[in-house]
Amino acid sequence: MLNKDSVLEQLKGVKYPGFEKDIVTFGFVKDIDVNGENVFVEVDIIASSKEIADELKADITAVLQKAGAARVDVVVKQPQEPAQKSNSQSGKNIAPHVKNFVMVSSGKGGVGKTTTTVNLAIAMASQGKKVGLLDADIYGPNIPRMLGLVGKSPEIIGQKVKPMLAYGVEMMSMGSLMEEGQSVIWRGAMVMKAIEQLLRDILWSDLDVLFIDMPPGTGDAQLTLAQGVPVTTGICVTTPQQVALDDTERSLDMFTKLHIPVAGIMENMSGFICPDTGKEYDIFGKGTTGPLAEKFNTQVIGQIPIEPAIREGGDSGKPVVFFNPQSETAKRYQESARKLWEVIEEINANGGVDNEAIQPTVGLNGGPSACSTAAAPAAAEAKPAASAESCGTGCGCH
Repeated sequence: MLNKDSVLEQLKGVKYPGFEKDIVTFGFVKDIDVNGENVFVEVDIIASSKEIADELKADITAVLQKAGAARVDVVVKQPQEPAQKSNSQSGKNIAPHVKNFVMVSSGKGGVGKTTTTVNLAIAMASQGKKVGLLDADIYGPNIPRMLGLVGKSPEIIGQKVKPMLAYGVEMMSMGSLMEEGQSVIWRGAMVMKAIEQLLRDILWSDLDVLFIDMPPGTGDAQLTLAQGVPVTTGICVTTPQQVALDDTERSLDMFTKLHIPVAGIMENMSGFICPDTGKEYDIFGKGTTGPLAEKFNTQVIGQIPIEPAIREGGDSGKPVVFFNPQSETAKRYQESARKLWEVIEEINANGGVDNEAIQPTVGLNGGPSACSTAAAPAAAEAKPAASAESCGTGCGCH
């Protein structure tokens, strides 16, 4: 015969989606009423996701019916999910339960963008924030290796994928969804679809910050992300050489055109710290990003030196911020994370961001085009197009 105590005991077998703890341990069960073989259960959760609520209802019902309940009524109380804005008048957000999105970008490859993203994410998590890390570098997904997750596969829950956890950070990467060493030979449309799915179909928690490690350059991936979610702020990673700075300026220009506030420039490989003496040498130069930051009205958010521990940690899946927190490099990453959070708070205090201005416009055939910045209408005006011609912007709307 079921009673409140026996029902509560059965509910200890219902794990909260995405976690190892059950809903009783979390304290989410608020009311139980038993009337013969009929059971009423009320739970109050912190997530606004409808998928999580539906999964809990199904799990609770299944557990109690197995225990002998003829009828199970479950009420799930949860915060109201923010309205998804999905048109050009109001913007769009396909992951509304994530509070802030940080796009980490670079004008070219090989400047340490992924290493920077990983260590900033871990640093911010160590400062008490709930942090996620999305590896959107589709062609070169290296984050699983840097977090020690090579060869491990994520858990599939229904139609969703549960992010993996490492060093206090939730992570998902294309590298965890395909065979090791397998190449990705996709056109832009496939890359765009993959990024949308990594945002929409992953069971991210209600994160304070989701770091997004972008592919190098300024292309389809960056545009898709900016149109899919309101990016709170962006960080450009560069090295001190002029060749890298040339491409960094293009990345900063991209942020401007996509209406993404810039938190700062991360000057990577900024000096070399000799492991024997601790002395720092400016082998690639140092401090060269200052004028560029001033030009784009932003800051140099950090200067990260070359230090053997960074490379060793990246290769072995032991990030320097976590495994060598007293190193000079780890201290600089921690300070950069603090500066980044200050920028995020300031942006939100001033009204936050939206992506209304960069939503796709409508082409002559009535379908959506990839036109997304003020530059596109200007270019179209400069080069009038016949109905069968391109508008001249490269947007593909005709």
